[in-house]
Amino acid sequence: MLPNGVKLVLSPVILVWLVCWVLFQLGRVVVRYPLLVAVAVLAGVLDAELGHWGLGIVAAGVVVLLVLWWWLHRVSFRRVVVPQPRTEYRRFAVYACQWRTVMRLTDLAKTSRGKEFRPALGHLRSEGWRDRVRVKMIKGQAPEQWELRASGLAHSFKATGCRVRVRKPGRLELDFIHRDPLSAVVPVPALAEEAGGLDLKRVPVGRTETGKLWRLRLLGTHVLAVGATGAGKGSLLWSVVWALAPLIRDGSVRLVGIDPKGGMELGQAPEVFDRVVFDNGPDAVALLEEVAATVKERVTRYRGRLRSWTPVTGDPFLLLVVDELADVIAYQPDKQLRERASRAVQTITSQGRAPGVCVLGLLQDPRKEIVSFRHLFSTRIAMRLDEPTQVDMVLGDGVRERGAAAHEVSEQTPGVAWAKEDGRREPLRARAFHVTDGDLDEMVEYVTGRAVRRAEVLPFPARDAEGGAAA
Repeated sequence: MLPNGVKLVLSPVILVWLVCWVLFQLGRVVVRYPLLVAVAVLAGVLDAELGHWGLGIVAAGVVVLLVLWWWLHRVSFRRVVVPQPRTEYRRFAVYACQWRTVMRLTDLAKTSRGKEFRPALGHLRSEGWRDRVRVKMIKGQAPEQWELRASGLAHSFKATGCRVRVRKPGRLELDFIHRDPLSAVVPVPALAEEAGGLDLKRVPVGRTETGKLWRLRLLGTHVLAVGATGAGKGSLLWSVVWALAPLIRDGSVRLVGIDPKGGMELGQAPEVFDRVVFDNGPDAVALLEEVAATVKERVTRYRGRLRSWTPVTGDPFLLLVVDELADVIAYQPDKQLRERASRAVQTITSQGRAPGVCVLGLLQDPRKEIVSFRHLFSTRIAMRLDEPTQVDMVLGDGVRERGAAAHEVSEQTPGVAWAKEDGRREPLRARAFHVTDGDLDEMVEYVTGRAVRRAEVLPFPARDAEGGAAA
């Protein structure tokens, strides 16, 4: 309907716009499918230069080389060759082909004045056990809307789970989980010969689901680990002690412990502890009050000199390990002892971070009436839990919606945990090292310099038919 003169003037602008649009679309294809584009261009060039037979011979040679690579060194083949083809295939076949439909059915696409607004599918990376999918939200959306629909998204794209992470305003990254990379036991590494390389802010205690070392902060924090019976709290405890063994041996770290279960846990290697109590009675309370007094004394000495503990103070870093913390501060029948223990633990957790004192507390029941001062533990670890509500009790409100499904951890994978540090929005999934009884004996010998001699358990003598001992 425009005059011919106007059309003539606008035609170059329209032509330039069309060329730019086509180039932009081609660029998107190249960015999203670089391997496919490169193979197609290379095949076209070879076909033009060598003909169909030449192209077939080159393709057969490439296939033979890839098969030999896979046969001789499958680990490097999976690491170098597989990821990009798998990524491009899954992007097209799993996500791109049904993205519009899934967005509509999950109510993540909106229509306004006859125009549909749909979240944009961005960069994708397939890592075998998960697909990392970046998404640009539409205007007015919030990450919480995606968290509520995470289960539906997972089933739509044939995944076992979906986690939602915020990359930056308006941008999300979805993790579609296909298998558990932590299903196998993680053996402990060799004990370090020297203690110089160990950082108390990054103590290695296991492996994360991405294959990296799980490093737990001890300096400047307190750690609360919660898990049901058999969840692997002992694995986490001994993984921490195993990593600290070089510092324990040279006196830079001092361990004190309380095991209300009569030593069923800490009694496996009491030699590495400076002091250890095997009940929840007066001796345990006295130890807690002694540690609290140490905190007060260090604070007084450091006042005006230091803001936080460092090795140059000459004081050892003090780690207080309390197995079954609830037995000491909640289940103790003596009210006076219970109140004294609770006051001492609160003093240590509220004031002990700066003067180099850390509490590692382990328990099964995360309810507020059991541990009313959970907020004083800035690092919280949720191992296998019984109920979904317990996840929020341990890690904080909203963490379960972001994927921290500690209540779904399998009983067959003890040591798997979700860790959350104050100041970090996203939780971390990892598995603690598996420390065997033989490893504990090796650690005790390493720390003390004395060989461990365990008592031999002899079978009961056989009895004859008359009930007497057989000859």
